[in-house]
Amino acid sequence: MSIFPQATQKQSPFFDQRPPDTPVSLLVIHNISLPPGQFNTAGIEQLFTGTLNAKEHPFYQTIAGLKVSAHCVIYRDGSITQFVPFDERAWHAGLSSFQGLTRCNDYAIGIEMEGTDDIPYTEAQYASLISLSRWLLARYPLITCGRIVGHNDIAPGRKTDPGVAFDWARLRQALFLTP
Repeated sequence: MSIFPQATQKQSPFFDQRPPDTPVSLLVIHNISLPPGQFNTAGIEQLFTGTLNAKEHPFYQTIAGLKVSAHCVIYRDGSITQFVPFDERAWHAGLSSFQGLTRCNDYAIGIEMEGTDDIPYTEAQYASLISLSRWLLARYPLITCGRIVGHNDIAPGRKTDPGVAFDWARLRQALFLTP
């Protein structure tokens, strides 16, 4: 139940167990590009697997040693890599709160879109995100339309992703208005 069959599996060391009796009830959409603004690099996978080489790019020196992960990354070509099983707690949200409940990692699934706040996401990414989201909604019924949010929604003032380029209407219509 906690592995998306269409994803390539790569294990991140940066996860742990969710607290007991804490059901998954939130889907958080993020964006990431490493180095910032560059796509199709090995940086994201290296960051989430703890293998980032700080010497490869000056920006990497500022994030070397971070222990972060997401459940999945959707790359520009639509391919999906899963780093953490959905029933486990990935370390994606940081200091966060949703509807008064803190520690969003405890009850959220984190999906990273390879991109930036202001560059449009690709058709392939939306197709993959919609497919993955439908699969998750079928397995985690507490995730509803109002519980699919951006990182900016759970960490306002600290995070801006997935940014102005993300088409929320497209995602919600595909998930909740299309048969």
